[in-house]
Amino acid sequence: MGTTKKYQQPNMADVTLSTAMQVLADPCRLAIVRTMLEQPDHEFACNEFELDLSKATISHHFEALRDAGLIQTRVDGRRCLSSLRRESFEARFPGLLDLVTNEPGS
Repeated sequence: MGTTKKYQQPNMADVTLSTAMQVLADPCRLAIVRTMLEQPDHEFACNEFELDLSKATISHHFEALRDAGLIQTRVDGRRCLSSLRRESFEARFPGLLDLVTNEPGS
């Protein structure tokens, strides 16, 4: 029998502003976060995002988002479901999500 993968989420006190900004500066990761902000109570499977990227690249982006404290991922059977850690992230970096997720000029 196989073991279930467990995803680690960092302690928010260990996440630096430079890490958060670097992760959010990537257009693909920013698109993922924006989609999650539109449906805050939804848990997303990776294949729910229309990304023209390889599975490995998508996994890398989700890992970066987890490492920056932006998302949490849990395993549900054979699916990995991710959701935004908005409350924790906002407590650490107040207003940052609002700042970086608004389109310029809006």
